[in-house]
Amino acid sequence: MKKLTLILFTIMFAASLFAQRTIIYAGTLIDGVSKKPVAERSIIVVGKKIVSIENGYISAKEEDNIIDLKNHSVMPGWIDMHVHIEGETSPDRYIRVFTDNPADKAFASVDIAKRTLMAGFTTVRDVGGSGVNVSLRDAINKGTIDGPRIFTSEKGLSITGGHGDPTNGFRDDLMGDPGPESGVVNGVDDAKKAVRQRYKNGADLIKITATGGVLSVAKDGQGAHFQEEEIKAIVDAANDLGFHVAAHAHGDEGMRRAVANGVKTIEHGTYMSDATMDLMIQKDAYLVPTITAGMEVAENAKKPGYYPKVVAEKARVIGPKIQGTFARAYKRGVPIAFGTDAGVFKHGENAREFTYMVEAGMPEIEAIICATSNNAELLGMGEQIGTIKAGFIADIVAVPGNPLEDIEVMKDVKFVMKEGKIYKN
Repeated sequence: MKKLTLILFTIMFAASLFAQRTIIYAGTLIDGVSKKPVAERSIIVVGKKIVSIENGYISAKEEDNIIDLKNHSVMPGWIDMHVHIEGETSPDRYIRVFTDNPADKAFASVDIAKRTLMAGFTTVRDVGGSGVNVSLRDAINKGTIDGPRIFTSEKGLSITGGHGDPTNGFRDDLMGDPGPESGVVNGVDDAKKAVRQRYKNGADLIKITATGGVLSVAKDGQGAHFQEEEIKAIVDAANDLGFHVAAHAHGDEGMRRAVANGVKTIEHGTYMSDATMDLMIQKDAYLVPTITAGMEVAENAKKPGYYPKVVAEKARVIGPKIQGTFARAYKRGVPIAFGTDAGVFKHGENAREFTYMVEAGMPEIEAIICATSNNAELLGMGEQIGTIKAGFIADIVAVPGNPLEDIEVMKDVKFVMKEGKIYKN
């Protein structure tokens, strides 16, 4: 067995010697882990992997592919932990529920996926859609279309009438009584079945709506929407299948119940109390702030007719508060994961979140680490992505200038590589 392993290693090493190298000359290297960038490095990529990082700008062979980024900051591809990649905001969004077929969503998502990748986001966590997100993930993995690596929850889980109930706002004869297959949970048995249905449908994680929400056509945007035993049943069933659980939550009681019963990430966290923040620190649960979404819905609520009246009223109140909650949580020591809620605003503008995080008091380098190695660890990919290091997958992006002096440059991505393939240069 040892002899066979040695032979295979020798073959792989020999193949790497003859494979074409891509050499990236990085003026500034931010590796995704260290808080201090380094200058003038050469990143050597062979196939899908980073094989080494060398000091200075190494001499190239004739057959090498050289990428000159000497005037750029180079870093790992970014990871957005909260997107909805099947669609995006528009004034006719609520009508399109009745007019769009799954194929319409699928075709729209192809462009969305490419925009996301071109914006520097090589990995995303999609936290709730119709199921098209599973097929989109698979198509990207096969190389059929261009897009980020996707981890998806498929459909989110909600109570009847909750933020994720797919028939909220419908007239009586269309409302029906959706159940676990549609992601609607009432009771412990429903909770277990809904999780297992997501597993059957191809999900990578579980998302629940632990409180009311802003954009659903329902009056309540804050109340707790699951009993504790239901959340525990969801988390237990998810853990059995190797899933973590994310919880949409604006109201404090709903997020407290979620964290106390093992939910790993709280999305939004608008009205989070100090006590719940302390519980998150104790439980090593993460806040995914989605500040950009809060800013966007507050602005859209000012536009006559953009949202239904019940939605606009919630958006005006809840949206502006998210950045302030993030500032408090960061200062208190709550673990933070980078996530934007892209889809609530236009996909491809995800890097706006960096600016809002820095405005609220997080140093630039910490915001970058949140979006790279930190998020990779949360996804169970900490030894494969999120860091520029030998042996890691070559997900690499570059921006002009120095984002540690001007975070706005994160919106101006000049180079994107995913798994060793150059998509933008």
